[in-house]
Amino acid sequence: MTESTAPQTDHRTVLLRGGDIHSPADPFATAMVVERGHVAWVGSEGAADAFAKGVDETFDLEGALVTPAFTDAHVHTTSTGLALTGLDLSAARTAQEALRLVREHAEARPGDRVLLGHGWDASGWPDGQPLSRTALDEAAGGRPVYLPRVDVHSAVVSTALLDLVPRVTSLPGYRQDAPLTGAAHHAVRAAAHAQITPEQRTGAQRAARERAASLGIGALHECGGPDISDEDDFTALLRLAGQERGPRVFGYWAERVAGAGDAQRIRELGAIGAAGDLFVDGSLGSHTACLHEPYADEAHTGTAHLDATDIAAHVTACTEAGLQAGFHAIGDAALTAVVDGVRAAAGKLGLARVRAARHRVEHAEMLTPETVAAFAELGLTASVQPAFDAAWGGDDGMYAQRLGTGRARTLNPYAALLRAGVPLAFGSDSPVTPLDPWGNVRAAAFHRTPGHRISVRAAFAAHTRGGWRSIGRDDTGILVPGAPADYAVWRTADLVVQAPDDRVARWSTDPRSGTPGLPDLTPGAELPVCLRTVVSGQTVFVRPNE
Repeated sequence: MTESTAPQTDHRTVLLRGGDIHSPADPFATAMVVERGHVAWVGSEGAADAFAKGVDETFDLEGALVTPAFTDAHVHTTSTGLALTGLDLSAARTAQEALRLVREHAEARPGDRVLLGHGWDASGWPDGQPLSRTALDEAAGGRPVYLPRVDVHSAVVSTALLDLVPRVTSLPGYRQDAPLTGAAHHAVRAAAHAQITPEQRTGAQRAARERAASLGIGALHECGGPDISDEDDFTALLRLAGQERGPRVFGYWAERVAGAGDAQRIRELGAIGAAGDLFVDGSLGSHTACLHEPYADEAHTGTAHLDATDIAAHVTACTEAGLQAGFHAIGDAALTAVVDGVRAAAGKLGLARVRAARHRVEHAEMLTPETVAAFAELGLTASVQPAFDAAWGGDDGMYAQRLGTGRARTLNPYAALLRAGVPLAFGSDSPVTPLDPWGNVRAAAFHRTPGHRISVRAAFAAHTRGGWRSIGRDDTGILVPGAPADYAVWRTADLVVQAPDDRVARWSTDPRSGTPGLPDLTPGAELPVCLRTVVSGQTVFVRPNE
């Protein structure tokens, strides 16, 4: 892709031409004009000639695709950056291999006050057993180590880290030589993160935003809270995003609201909602998601952190304060509690008022037809992560280990949610699964359970416009005149229309349908490569040598 050498200013008028512009305003558009940070025009190559002499810059797209920038609707930015710059255990296929990586990392970081890693998953190891504390102590040379499981709902830690947390052995979730969960896990996580210097934190946040920009992501929904990070981390990230170019960051703070004072304090943090990872339950991988029936591989039903009464009180207080509410809920019992609580709030305040607030639920995996219908009734947004199914779905995956194949096949029913009219917003929950927007779109379109698949077009919309709608913005996430100029430029192969139903696909590929194409995301096909990412008309990423 070539460009003029005109100096960059805040109010340049830019013409992009000679490519494919993904826009509902003109499904055959090949050119676009950006002015003062907004889309001013989209149209044909011939019509672009009329603008050529009046712009400050012209970009020859050389056949590249321009789409709205992606929004990742669920991210833990600092943790993502620490995973990018720290110890990544996701590739470890055995406990011994993980210990070797810990040993090498400890030797390479002699000055770090705490060793941080991420991503181990014992469900795929030969014996299925996590690291022992004794083995971790030996590998780390007696230093403090914090290694959360891939789902970040449990962690193995070294004895030296436990020594930094007085009375940790008395907290719920503590076990002598097994991964910590619940309050014990939150306490050791806080102790580990307290050892991170402000410079390390800033470096991690920059690394995460830079990675996001390099993947065509223009906005991140940061899911912070007292059980996940801390207020200094949250406010520092929002301040950094306000000072430096990069993806926009919208913050959710996961703390319960009892009245107007609580809501005001959350607003003062810079949060747009008391939502995100406000835990109703935990995760399936750590056996802490709350179920109606016991796990297939453990004789209990997980952990409930909030009940329907708690949920109703939070939703009521947030709605009255004009603040978006939301919850982390994965298990079927947790999701039942959410819909019962939100319905109770609607009974008190009126359904229309609750629906207008666009409250949201993160993950929402073990949905039933009844809870899907309730989401639609109550206007709840499902903020979901298709990469979870790609990683753990299927008859031999972690979901089937935890739940049995029958229940596992019901998880993440995206098609049912769309049929019911439930708004979808896609994200990664990074670092649980990596920032990978096209991979997420592919995972939804080629869901491991065929009945849950949705079209590439619907999945793409959930990962672009859906994220904006989930924060109450209906004017963004599409390239139409007047919309903010948040876009990405891609090198990709021919554009196609992919849908799970052949009849829909045949109709959509008829030129008379005016359906704009998207890259071929068939598993095995090469994913698009991001050449440039632009936020509010400002370039935040350019691929080297392009």
